[in-house]
Amino acid sequence: MAIPSRYSVAIHILTILEMDGEASSEEIAGSVGTNPAIIRLLIGKLKKAGIINVRQGVKGASLSKPAKEINLLSVYRAIENENALFLLHEYPNPQCPIGKNIQASLSGILEEAQKSMENKLSEYNLTDVSSEIRHRMESDKRQLKKKNA
Repeated sequence: MAIPSRYSVAIHILTILEMDGEASSEEIAGSVGTNPAIIRLLIGKLKKAGIINVRQGVKGASLSKPAKEINLLSVYRAIENENALFLLHEYPNPQCPIGKNIQASLSGILEEAQKSMENKLSEYNLTDVSSEIRHRMESDKRQLKKKNA
């Protein structure tokens, strides 16, 4: 299973706010390609986490701090309901030797993987994402100039 797409949508929302300033849920939904109600739900979670400010009005959402201070781990924690990336299945058969021992055998491995993912996400911030987008936009412009030359 993958981390639900709401995490990448949240990063998309924040990147729009970083690059364009304030934006409405309708504008953001147009870029994401989803319903504004989903955007408002995620905006609520980001607001609760203190990552964005929201005010009434047409363009009501903005970053609450500089993009370089918003790391991708804080976004993950704001959006995902479960603290654990990996959840063990709940009812293995205790009469089966594998079922009896699978959870204890996997728990340490999965905790280590979770910690590695969190450490990696904490190394990146919103500025890293927007810088990569700006780089790709410039590359697209250069390609277009070459094509039209």
